[in-house]
Amino acid sequence: MNQSIDVKQMLSGQNIYIRLLHVDDAEEMLQLLVENKEFFQKFAMERSADFYTLESQQKRLQTLVENAEQDMDYFFGIFTNEDDLIGTINLFAVMRGSIQSAFVGYFLDEKHNGKGFTTEALKMIVKYAFEELDLHRVEAGVMPHNKSSIRVLEKAGFEKEGLARKNVKINGKWEDHQLMAIINPAD
Repeated sequence: MNQSIDVKQMLSGQNIYIRLLHVDDAEEMLQLLVENKEFFQKFAMERSADFYTLESQQKRLQTLVENAEQDMDYFFGIFTNEDDLIGTINLFAVMRGSIQSAFVGYFLDEKHNGKGFTTEALKMIVKYAFEELDLHRVEAGVMPHNKSSIRVLEKAGFEKEGLARKNVKINGKWEDHQLMAIINPAD
């Protein structure tokens, strides 16, 4: 497992690259969140008004950098090859010991959906999870009506495992989530 976190570490694909985000990315992160607020809100927990401030994003990113240093969460930005931040992808709730797993979550700028960028980023972060973090399993939860996200997970090798009933509160309503996972092929 890679205990030393380099925020400049970058994983490159054909059309995009991902790298751990840091405090200097707060302004670009805020712009992405504000521009996609309505779109992201369909799939995310409720956010307070102060979430959409530069100070809040700076604090949030600082916490996420510290979480990566403590092997708890790894929060990556998805960037075009022209260095534009178009989304995020993260490994969170990293569990060690006899479990060796994490959950994955992602958001992509609405105007970049349908171009294969999320699938590409997901494959990169799964590779990172297995090869750098030595995880055994990566899990995802997705609302059953979010067919495009389910397809992204399937294209990246995730398999359906079951349904978690009313397990995440989104926009004031408890939503079911399709559970999906991928296992490290080396295990």
